[in-house]
Amino acid sequence: MSEPVRRAALRGFVARIEAATPPGRDRALDALRGLAILGVVLGHWLVTALVTDSGTLRAESPLGHLPEFTPVSWVFQTLAVFFLVGGYVAARGHAAARARGESHLGWIGARLRRLFRPVVPLLGVWAVATGVMLACGVPWQTLHTLGKLVLSPLWFLLVLAALTAATPLVARIHPLWPLAVVLHVDLVRFGFDGPDTLGWLNLPAGWLVPYCLGTLLARRGPLARGAAWGLLLGGAAATGLLVAFAGYPGSMVGVPGAPVSNLNPPTLAAVTFGLAQCGGALLLLGPLRRALRRPAAWAAVALLNLCAMTVFLWHQTAMIAVTAGGLLSAGLLGHGPLTGLHTVPDGYAWVLARLAWLPVFVCALLVCGAAFHAYERTTRSGTSREPRPPRRAERRTDARTGAGHA
Repeated sequence: MSEPVRRAALRGFVARIEAATPPGRDRALDALRGLAILGVVLGHWLVTALVTDSGTLRAESPLGHLPEFTPVSWVFQTLAVFFLVGGYVAARGHAAARARGESHLGWIGARLRRLFRPVVPLLGVWAVATGVMLACGVPWQTLHTLGKLVLSPLWFLLVLAALTAATPLVARIHPLWPLAVVLHVDLVRFGFDGPDTLGWLNLPAGWLVPYCLGTLLARRGPLARGAAWGLLLGGAAATGLLVAFAGYPGSMVGVPGAPVSNLNPPTLAAVTFGLAQCGGALLLLGPLRRALRRPAAWAAVALLNLCAMTVFLWHQTAMIAVTAGGLLSAGLLGHGPLTGLHTVPDGYAWVLARLAWLPVFVCALLVCGAAFHAYERTTRSGTSREPRPPRRAERRTDARTGAGHA
């Protein structure tokens, strides 16, 4: 295919995505969801190292060796934004379903099927892979490390599923109520030496805060710009005070070996930081809406959202595949562990090497996406909602007119 024809076909593809988008769709929300997913993926790739140790693989974090990179965790810990968008979309979707006469159970069932359908191939592939590795004598420590990396993101889906199912109950809860729960749990846990298990009450309560903020926006309309700035600055100030004077860790992700994690379970510092992120996200809505009026920009966001859950579920597998492939290749070639892939993340050389490995991770993730994204986009009737590439006849028309077909 010649370059002019290829460009015309691409313009036609973009035009069809534009034409298929409902006029009332808030494209900025899709952009925020996509940014949140990308933040989690890049964060995991940057702060997770699989280190070879006496024939086994163990996980380490560069943040444990290079604390000066702690601000990286502030940029890439974006789950609060995802729960904010999730609460807003769920509340609006549930209200629309009720207006159509759809039952609550029917709405929940459809939402949960879309949420968990992409999990099935992931569990199937890793069940087979685990059996093969056991048969080959792979050490249990390595299996535990890999299994934890692959399955740990599923906690997010379980919490999101629970909150989605409870949307009719929690949609009218003000975010201050779950915030008060988190505050009192941390006060008992850290101020009065309460049991660490008490902290797990914050797993639903902590993520209820941005989720309920999203349902509040769906119910009452957008926040004033001043209120969004208040969330951003107030949440950032509260987080800074908690880290500086209350003993909370500065990292917003877990660090292996650290006595306290802000994320597992969520702490008050993680929640106030999430509120700051939500304020920033709300301030971005206007600029994002203006930017996404351009069909090409919107097409990129739309395509990312079509496979967002696949990207989230398979990004750790992609990293593991590259790590395992590099380890086998290094062994066959007689090389030692590869910097940035199998070595201890204890220096700037590791950081630079890991940045160089990111494009390889992306390629592996694209392979996973090509293989498994259909499980995400298939509806109950078995038809795909993904925009299809131009047919040959459409390509000829596109080349003459530059217009696409809806």
